[in-house]
Amino acid sequence: MLVVLTTTSVGKGESLAERLVENKLAACVQIVPQITSVYFWKGKVQKENEQLLLIKTTEDKYSELEKFIAESHSYEVPEIVAIRSENVSGPYQAWVEEYLLLKS
Repeated sequence: MLVVLTTTSVGKGESLAERLVENKLAACVQIVPQITSVYFWKGKVQKENEQLLLIKTTEDKYSELEKFIAESHSYEVPEIVAIRSENVSGPYQAWVEEYLLLKS
């Protein structure tokens, strides 16, 4: 499963990414710096520079991951978009599942 999320800064994105991996909610998080988001919020169109996080996880971990993000994110309504992965290479999927099942 791929979860897409935005943050306000690289520092916040890196901090969140590290906590997601350390807590075994994600096997990998990629941070794409400097995207521009245009969206409607509180009655007007907004434009912000953000960082895009691409979070690799499993469906089994999604609820816990979503709760963790909602509780720790600086946004009032963080963008948390989960995309089911229909085609993932077998070895990569096995690695994701193996890491997320490892006991600390």
